[in-house]
Amino acid sequence: MECNHECAACDIASNIHRSAKVNKDLTIRLNKIEGQVKGVRAMIEKDVYCDDILTQISAVQSAMSSVAKILLDSHIRSCVIKRLQDGDETVIDELIKTLGRLR
Repeated sequence: MECNHECAACDIASNIHRSAKVNKDLTIRLNKIEGQVKGVRAMIEKDVYCDDILTQISAVQSAMSSVAKILLDSHIRSCVIKRLQDGDETVIDELIKTLGRLR
């Protein structure tokens, strides 16, 4: 895989990290999440019952977690593998830190 910009994982510009299918899936999911967040804001503005708002917030968090899992899978299968193949084992420490930030 190649990437669109220079980054730690790539030495050459004009490569991509994720397939067009993965990018499309992530974009669709993020657009839905954006709508959910706007819905939460509207619920707050309308003074909707707190428990109902918290339920919607939980749904947004779950959706974001799903996006993170897809992105993590793609990252491991492209960036991490490439860096390991190139002999860059620091990517393991980076991945461990990243996993620690994900909940």
